[in-house]
Amino acid sequence: MGDFLATFYPWTKALHVVSVIAWMAGLFYLPRLFVYHAEQVEPGSPTDKMFQTMERRLLKAIINPASLATWIFGLALVFTPQAGVYWTEVWPWTKAGAVLAMTWFHHWLGWRRKDFLAGRNTHSGRQYRIMNEVPTVLMLVIVFSVIVKF
Repeated sequence: MGDFLATFYPWTKALHVVSVIAWMAGLFYLPRLFVYHAEQVEPGSPTDKMFQTMERRLLKAIINPASLATWIFGLALVFTPQAGVYWTEVWPWTKAGAVLAMTWFHHWLGWRRKDFLAGRNTHSGRQYRIMNEVPTVLMLVIVFSVIVKF
C-alpha cells in the first residue's frame, strides 16, 4: 500500500490542497449568508426561501463533498511514507486537532442551516460574524503547523 501511495503522492497532495481550498471557501461564505439571513430576512418570506436554497446548495454541493475529499486525501497523505508525518512530533497533533475543530464547525453550520429551515434561528447577525472568524483561526493553526512544523 505504501508503494501505491508513494507513486501517487504528488497527485494526492494536489487533490488535498484543492479540496481544502473548496472546503474553506464554503466555510467562509456560509456564515456570511447566515449574517444577512438573520439580519434582513423575514421567516417564511420568498427571500427566506431563496436564502434557504442558497445555503442548502452551498452546503450539499460544495462544502460537504470538499470536506469528504479533504479527509480522504489528507488521510492518504498521513499513510504515505514520503509525506513525512511523524506522530512523535507536535505539529501533526496540532493540525489534527484543528482539522477536527474545523469539522465540528462545518457540522455546526449544518445545524444552524436546519434552524433557519425550521424558522427557529436564535443567533444574531453579530454572532454569525464572530463565528465567521473561526475557520480563519483554524486555518492559520493548520497552515503554520504544516509549514513551520511548530
